[in-house]
Amino acid sequence: MWGLIVLIVIVGFVFLLYNSLVKLRVMAEGAWADIDVQLKRRYDLIPNLVETVKGYAAHERGTLEAVVDARSRAMSAQGPAARGTAEGELTGALRSLFALSENYPQLRAAENFGQLQGSLAQIEDAIQNARRYYNAVVRDLNTKIQQFPANLIALSFGFKPREFFEAGEAERATPQVKF
Repeated sequence: MWGLIVLIVIVGFVFLLYNSLVKLRVMAEGAWADIDVQLKRRYDLIPNLVETVKGYAAHERGTLEAVVDARSRAMSAQGPAARGTAEGELTGALRSLFALSENYPQLRAAENFGQLQGSLAQIEDAIQNARRYYNAVVRDLNTKIQQFPANLIALSFGFKPREFFEAGEAERATPQVKF
């Protein structure tokens, strides 16, 4: 009788641990999907921004090409670590583009450019919030996977730690202001 009760308690405990791991994994996948949506919005906005700048600063080809190349690399990056690095490079290229706009008062005054810049700022905020949430869920999942006795369940059912979505070197660098 007592053996059966102990067995039921142990099986119930395994179910609870397994379900909590599944919940965290699903939350991490959902959080990653949220980041992906925000990044897609960003990628869709960048060509319009580049075209607007092209109309005012066509001879600044190197900066515009750097933005387009960084966007392509970011779109094709796989996994949180690679995506974080590529996004950092894209952020750096966009900073150069906005710094370039300082040399062109007529560009800064253009309504379309201002709207695109404002939209990009909103998207950047949304990406930052989504990244924070994703990293918090991944932290919780990775912690649970490593804690005893959940680590035994995680190992048995193939749960693996996930990568964090971290800022790349370009995002960590202090912007250089040159006159």
